[in-house]
Amino acid sequence: MPAGDRTVLQFSTQSTANLSAKVHPLVIFNICDCYVRRPDQAERVIGTLLGSVLPDGTVDIRNSYAVPHTESAEQVALDIEYHHNMLVSQQKVNPKEVIVGWYSTGLGVTGGSALIHDFYSREVPNPVHLTVDTGFRNGEGTIKAYVSVNLALGDRQLAAQFQEIPLDLRMVEAERLGFDILKTTSVDKLPTDLEGMEVTMQRLLALIDDIYKYVDGVVEGHVAADNSIGRFISDTVAALPKLSPPAFDKLVNDSLQDQLLLLYLSSITRTQLGLAENLNTAAQNL
Repeated sequence: MPAGDRTVLQFSTQSTANLSAKVHPLVIFNICDCYVRRPDQAERVIGTLLGSVLPDGTVDIRNSYAVPHTESAEQVALDIEYHHNMLVSQQKVNPKEVIVGWYSTGLGVTGGSALIHDFYSREVPNPVHLTVDTGFRNGEGTIKAYVSVNLALGDRQLAAQFQEIPLDLRMVEAERLGFDILKTTSVDKLPTDLEGMEVTMQRLLALIDDIYKYVDGVVEGHVAADNSIGRFISDTVAALPKLSPPAFDKLVNDSLQDQLLLLYLSSITRTQLGLAENLNTAAQNL
């Protein structure tokens, strides 16, 4: 066959090598809540991801909402009108948030994912597909991000291939505690503020103990020294306030008393509102 008559199998020229995504914990909690409230006949939940694209090309996913759909082995039907109405409502609250992709619950992509991704590709260029394992198999919540790459034979497009991209899920300690509770299949009760603080302090003590072991190992020559780790530890120690133990105890006790006072005032307010509602109901019945 002459060289000019060869048919070349090629991918789309759109590069995904430098593409990554960052998802906020609020999105994960919202997806899990929508999955719990899904219709009985629904096997999974899908929805729209909102956010922005950062200057370095990272897709910043900050919000989401579920989109009603029906799915079978042959087709997938989305409620497009509901999707557009929700988008208008969301942008009234935060105009800077735009569509950056879509999500689905479950492990990995499925046969119908290509059809849904094709719809979102008409809404925004190169959308991100986020999958969340709401079953938390093996006690872990598998969260992955994908983009679609077109597979073409000559001038004819054959299919779309999903490629996984790096995903950054960063949480503060309070969000991490909530996420750890979600990963547990069943809990007796939600931890109180004091119990959550106790877990946080235990983790902090464990990290400090690891740092002690690392520093001792470097000093004794058992562990190779790393200048970047040493600078990080030095900056962390320098950032700590210099307080005497009595001053630190007083600061913690004052903060704890303020929190207890707020709890007491909120309890009184709730009791007064309940009493006023009961009196109003009794007055209407007379």
